[in-house]
Amino acid sequence: MTAASAVEAVFRIESARIIAGVTRIVRDVGIAEELAQDALVAALEQWPESGVPDRPGAWLMATAKHRAIDLVRRKETYARKLAEVGRALEDVEPPPEPSGPDDIDDDLLRLIFTACHPVLSTDARIALTLKLLGGLTTEEIARAFLATEPTVAQRIVRAKRTLAKAGVPFEVPYGPERAERLSSVLEVIYLVFNEGYSATAGDDWQRPALCEDALRLARVLAGLVPKEPEVQGLVALLEIQASRTAARTGPDGAPVLLADQNRSRWNQLLIRRGFAALARANAAAGGAPGPYALQAAIAACHAQAVRYEETDWSTIAVLYGRLAALTPSPVVELNRAVAVSMADGPEAGLELVDALAAEPALKEYHFLPSVRGDLLARLGRPAEARAEFERAASLTRNARERDLLLKRAAEASSEV
Repeated sequence: MTAASAVEAVFRIESARIIAGVTRIVRDVGIAEELAQDALVAALEQWPESGVPDRPGAWLMATAKHRAIDLVRRKETYARKLAEVGRALEDVEPPPEPSGPDDIDDDLLRLIFTACHPVLSTDARIALTLKLLGGLTTEEIARAFLATEPTVAQRIVRAKRTLAKAGVPFEVPYGPERAERLSSVLEVIYLVFNEGYSATAGDDWQRPALCEDALRLARVLAGLVPKEPEVQGLVALLEIQASRTAARTGPDGAPVLLADQNRSRWNQLLIRRGFAALARANAAAGGAPGPYALQAAIAACHAQAVRYEETDWSTIAVLYGRLAALTPSPVVELNRAVAVSMADGPEAGLELVDALAAEPALKEYHFLPSVRGDLLARLGRPAEARAEFERAASLTRNARERDLLLKRAAEASSEV
């Protein structure tokens, strides 16, 4: 690995922690992100000559913090700020903010709640936090949103300006304000996990570091609000989904489809943890599970099947129907169509998929032609299946997924 590629890889993993740590000093997420980028540039300049340090993440953090300290020195003359600078130079964190009885001393969590402040729109909160927490590009966020890249870029820029203008504190709120911001925080964590679980772009099918961060933060939230059903539901979903990580790629990193996965490689500890969280979610919900608990129940159906052929697709289709009633979405309907096709046959699934063809949100969504290609292949229509797989391959930005789709197109061609 070259020094430049090492810098990129380390920064991708560590950027959220660096931004969070620097925000504690400068109190402005926009400035903190710029300082983190300055540290990245410094690494690109120095590491090719000096070599990659033993602890590259710590090197980037220290460099960014020293730049933050220099900025504070230039802008502030108060004795309290100078004292904080001295402590930071000694690698001692500034004293914690005055906190409420429920406060958590976790800079990443502070960063999420800051970015999810009510002064921002919901879309802006999610986009900004995905950028800061996951280090995602605007292109990756746009694909996660099913939105255009310029739209997402404008949201992020405006969000940082709005936070700075409003002087939003860098803190984890408690009381009623925390409850108000919780749904956005859950959605952010969910999207970050999804990006790690199936990367929208790049050469890797999975980005486990993102999944680990999302799962850790979900667990922290669950400890903070243990009786909140949707927090427990999200934890359950992520635990069960994460259990499949080792089986989702082959030795060469290529994706392995659910039907072909070696289920003995699924992590049983994570599955048990997920089932326990799902039981807590259902108990707290009192028989009315929310969207995350319903998705966790779907994941649980897969986890309970010893073999793919034993999957209870009828129950999964019903659960997707309940999910669609709670949170109407063409993506949910597309997933329901897959379940229906497995329960009632490919003809039933294709009818539902074709009804979604005109949905604007799915126009550039590669999963739509991918699903349609699979259904056409099962119906013995290989030429049409090949065309759909090729279209899906043209839409994805993930190299591993593109290779898989082109392979499936070639397999369909061999049947013509």
